[in-house]
Amino acid sequence: MVMPAYGSGAMPTVWQPQDLHELSELRNRLQGRYCFTAGGTLLRTQWEGGLVASPEHLICLSELPGVSDIYAEEQQLVIGALTRLNSCEVDTLVAQFPLLQEAIRVIAAPSIRNVATLGGNIVSGVGDTITALLVYDAQLCWMTDRGMEIRSLASWLSGGQDGRRNPEDVLVSIHLPIQDKDSLAVDMDHHNPHMKEISYYRKLGRRETFSASLVTVAMHGEIGVDGRWKRIAIAAGGGSGMAMRLPLCEQLLLDEVASVGQAAVLASMVMTEFVTYSDAFASERYRKQTAGNLLAAGLWEAMN
Repeated sequence: MVMPAYGSGAMPTVWQPQDLHELSELRNRLQGRYCFTAGGTLLRTQWEGGLVASPEHLICLSELPGVSDIYAEEQQLVIGALTRLNSCEVDTLVAQFPLLQEAIRVIAAPSIRNVATLGGNIVSGVGDTITALLVYDAQLCWMTDRGMEIRSLASWLSGGQDGRRNPEDVLVSIHLPIQDKDSLAVDMDHHNPHMKEISYYRKLGRRETFSASLVTVAMHGEIGVDGRWKRIAIAAGGGSGMAMRLPLCEQLLLDEVASVGQAAVLASMVMTEFVTYSDAFASERYRKQTAGNLLAAGLWEAMN
């Protein structure tokens, strides 16, 4: 099966492996002269904009079995990499991770979310779901030349164990640890009435809707019965920059008494720790300051 490549006049060959074994054989046979695709929403934009050359071969992953399932297994939620964003947005199991659903809800238009996949959003390296997944300590399962491997999302973003990302690796599934829950059916507030959960996700785009992000931030934490932070995770990203956890910001709050007054201190620390960039749409300082303000405002609102 062949189809015309966007804007180039070339005719890449489209392959549809039926299982992971066939996929592995295809990778070896084509020797890097290919591009993986599933929803293809980002690739289509890049081709039409002349940003990426059309490949000689396209390997379509949509026929692979079991990579678009969502299920709970051994105290973790497993989401297949080819799960459509709209499916994640409404799934009752994924609802246990509301920041992920909120991040998905503000990605592009519904028509895009009907096609785009969670795995594609992650593998782009700049997807808006990444900050939410970082604060949930997401793990990624990859098919590599060495077999199946599990890596933390944070490790993969920074280059993995060997300091680089291998474009021939295939993301198979996303694993989210289920913290302190006997089952997915138990609500956290009822499970541990002495813990207060603070979670929020914020995105600032170049316009109100259907816009690429300038900045995204997420916070997920718990306050104990003594009023102190017992667990906290903070992340920032957005645009074409790499999202990152902010461990210095987390340490600033951890074990301290939670209060509205921490909002201003947090904003200042984000300005210091968040590594970002400048482009035609926003300066580095603007992104840093905006990330700090978004996190501080979310904390202020939650504490009030």
